[in-house]
Amino acid sequence: MACSRGSSGLYFSRASRGFAMAHFDGIHAVAPGIVIDVLAKTLPFSELDRGTQEKLAASCLVDFFPKGAVIFEQGVTEVTHLHLIQDGAVKIYQINKDKCITLVDYCGVGATFGALSIISGIKADFTVAAVEDTFCFLIDKTTFLDALRQNPILARDYFRGFSKGLVGKAYSELRRDRVGLRAEEAFYLFTARIRETVKGPPRIIAGSESIQKAAVRMAEFEIGSLLVGDSVNNVIGIVTDADLRARVIARKLDVEEPVEKIMSSPVLTVSADDLCFEALLQMMNHKVHFLAVKQGREMVGVVTERDVMMFRENSPLDLLREIVAQKEIEGLYGLSSKIPQVVHTLIEEGAKANNITRVITVLNDHLLERLLTLMQEELGPPPVPFFWMVMGSEGRREQTFRTDQDNAIVYEYPGGEWEVIKTSKLYFRHLGNRAIEHLSKCGYPLCKGKMMASSTKWRKPYTVWVKYFDEWISGTELEETLHAKIFFDFRRAYGDAALAERLRNHIAIKAQESKSFLKHLIKDCVGTQPPLSFLRTFIVEKNGEHKNLLDLKLRGLVPFVDFARMMALRRGIRETNTLGRLQLLAEHEHLPKELVTDAVDAYEFIMQLRLAHQLKVMEAGSAPHNHLDPAELSDLERITLKGAFDVVSRLQRFAAKLPVM
Repeated sequence: MACSRGSSGLYFSRASRGFAMAHFDGIHAVAPGIVIDVLAKTLPFSELDRGTQEKLAASCLVDFFPKGAVIFEQGVTEVTHLHLIQDGAVKIYQINKDKCITLVDYCGVGATFGALSIISGIKADFTVAAVEDTFCFLIDKTTFLDALRQNPILARDYFRGFSKGLVGKAYSELRRDRVGLRAEEAFYLFTARIRETVKGPPRIIAGSESIQKAAVRMAEFEIGSLLVGDSVNNVIGIVTDADLRARVIARKLDVEEPVEKIMSSPVLTVSADDLCFEALLQMMNHKVHFLAVKQGREMVGVVTERDVMMFRENSPLDLLREIVAQKEIEGLYGLSSKIPQVVHTLIEEGAKANNITRVITVLNDHLLERLLTLMQEELGPPPVPFFWMVMGSEGRREQTFRTDQDNAIVYEYPGGEWEVIKTSKLYFRHLGNRAIEHLSKCGYPLCKGKMMASSTKWRKPYTVWVKYFDEWISGTELEETLHAKIFFDFRRAYGDAALAERLRNHIAIKAQESKSFLKHLIKDCVGTQPPLSFLRTFIVEKNGEHKNLLDLKLRGLVPFVDFARMMALRRGIRETNTLGRLQLLAEHEHLPKELVTDAVDAYEFIMQLRLAHQLKVMEAGSAPHNHLDPAELSDLERITLKGAFDVVSRLQRFAAKLPVM
């Protein structure tokens, strides 16, 4: 945060300011009683005990800055005092390497500035100038840091560091310095609403009208689709130019047939208030090129993929079309290598980490779906219903670049005679072994712990999986729980949805009933301390391959994942995505909304930093990894990352106080 705002009374009355300014020629001592009176009226200091207020006041000085005076110079000034504005106002701004000035904030009476530089141990991160004659109380750096360490209330306010302004600037810096900007089209997908892309009112044709008439109307209006209405004009379907080619011309269908015979139904819709990115995801998920647009209950138009995709190269829809079009398994092998280019384009467009991982998930899921579909054409249909289970980051829909495979097969117990059971075992053995080989050739590394569908242990009937989870939940050993915890993030990536839902519901009920299981999860959650020393320097690897590097995954992201998983299982929440879990916990009032807001911002920033780092490493020709040299971070990134780690501490303090239900 640039400045922290509070409210206070005036030390110098405005009537006496002329006299004060005429006689104020430098830093002066100030009576502690006067400072205490101000602190008692200024948040967050007013929440502190009297003893702490007295310590702060005892170290306090007062200084005067005439209008226009530069108080801090970015990157130059050593910040030795926290400045509390007693009278007047300042402006805070940044100057980038191209000498462009960005206004960050205006701060008035009761606001403080300089805290982030003091906390982070860096020179002034912003330039601060007086916009009018200004008096400031100056609180000594050492005394301020001591107060932060001893007072969670004060630490909460200053360590948070996640105002929208700061995080927004950190994202902008990441895009500019690590990826690059796309000047004209940046942010379109992530700022424009669907209503801005709708070209005109919806064109509707009655379902009883002929295909010929539909083709004529599409040509007349120069559009690629028509909504189809019933006798009272309710929209019941959509017909597109692709339908005319595939369902009429290719099949030599009589053009006098009613258009409802070739329409797609029901119509997929998107809200006019949604971002274009949401429309993109819908199109990718359902493999369609058109969506009907609704404003409330009213249809207001149709949006196409061309409307929502403003960039021309490396479109996720283009890659999706390549995946879906493959007729041979070998054709899938090189396609996953195109995902980094798609991600690069999305970051240029302003995508945040959650946007990017959702796109990667959709692309990976469609590649897996195409692979397993082509394999079943070779092996024949499965003898019993099954689903392909994915765990870990894939199960949470948080994959970045080519993370290890973590998967399994769950199938209905065949029952009956031994021959039926044997047939099922053989089928899923072939499916699991071959699929893992193909996924490896597609660029998805094998799991070092062999948690894959090629392992007999992770290719079992539903009844066996129920026993697995029951044993993990009822187990008394922490090590056993930790070994299995990624399975509790599972989701169905392909196959029978009802079977997956049964297993998820069983786990949700059982987990809530086990006190020992929840106790293990809480202990695990608070066990990994954030990588910040007492003096707020980053704790890095001391030796080995990653010496002097910071592990963004293990030390940065995993604590958020563990906390969200523990809380979700504790409350019977079925969601597996970390941000989704946190948001549902807030909605159901299981977590304070302020804590969740900060946790979401912190998690997304670390994930964004990780993605940008991995992308840079890959574009340099190396394999992606999670280890970052803190020296490569800018001052702003360093401040924001430390703030994110402080949020981890707050989550862990919350977890440590939880009663075992």
